[in-house]
This record gives sequence, C-alpha cells and structure tokens, in this order.
Amino acid sequence: MTIHGTTVLAVRRDGKTAFAADGQVTLGEVVMKHTARKVRWLYQNRVLAGIAGSVADAQALMDRFESKLEAAGGNLRRAAVEFAKDWRTDRVLRHLNALMVVADADTILVAAGDGNVLEPDEGVVGIGSGGAYAQAAALALLKHTDLPARVIAEEALRIAAKLCIYTNEHITVEVLGE
Repeated sequence: MTIHGTTVLAVRRDGKTAFAADGQVTLGEVVMKHTARKVRWLYQNRVLAGIAGSVADAQALMDRFESKLEAAGGNLRRAAVEFAKDWRTDRVLRHLNALMVVADADTILVAAGDGNVLEPDEGVVGIGSGGAYAQAAALALLKHTDLPARVIAEEALRIAAKLCIYTNEHITVEVLGE
C-alpha cells in the first residue's frame, strides 16, 4: 500500500523564506492524519527543512541531514552535497524514496536520493504530492502581486489543496528572516 502525505513549498521574497506544508498523511485511500508537521527547524533555528516521503524514511533522512549540517558548521551547501553523496551511496539510504527541501538565510536547495542538489532559479520550489500545484501558484503570486513570502506560501498551499487529493488545508507556515 502506498503512503502519500506531503506537500511542502518554499518561497523566497524580500530576504525572507517561507516554508508551508499541509498536514495530511494518506494510507492508500484513507486519510490517516490531518495535522502532521512536515517542516522542521535545524541548526540553532537557522535552517528550515521539509521532506516528502514516508514518515520513517523522512525521519531517518532528516536526522542524517541534521548531523551533516552540524559537521559542516551550518554551511548549508556543503552539508547538502555531503548528505546527497551519502544518500546515493549508502546501501540502506539509497533505497529511501523521498525529496528534501532545505533553506537558510541565503539559499534554498532540493536534495534527492539520486545525488542531485538543486537550487531553484526563481526562489520557489514545491515537493511532494501537491508540490507542482503549489509551486505554480506561488510563481504566479510572486509575479503578479506584492504579497510577502508567508502569505504567498500559505495561499499557494490552499490552491494546491483544492487540486491534489493528497493535500489538505491544515497548513503550517514557518519563516526564516522574521
């Protein structure tokens, strides 16, 4: 049975980065939880991270990334590259199916199990079941409004929730730079 359960969006505007995530966890055709927290503060509350994947995989990967971040002295890029290398080459980790988005005051990155670490061109990235819907909505709001990052992230998640059956409107928003 497939577990679906995550839409995470990161939006950067005016020196602030907002992460928004829904709260739904779905097992097959059943919603198992409505209020899951999918965004976490790391490294002395200077890094935000959100992950799309099964809960056990997500926790294992988040813990591993946090240790890489500590070892890199908070250097997000170095930690993400080292983390992605481990994820790709470790016999256990490489079988975990997930995506992670991380950000500090200057950078948003997406890390994947295939070894890729990507920085979005426009300061917006969505991952998970409704990630593409949320990202498209956020890009439109960035281009056509003056709304702050927090409001864009939350509204984009609400739009995604109307389109993706694996995304709900129990939204958590955390902001770097506030």
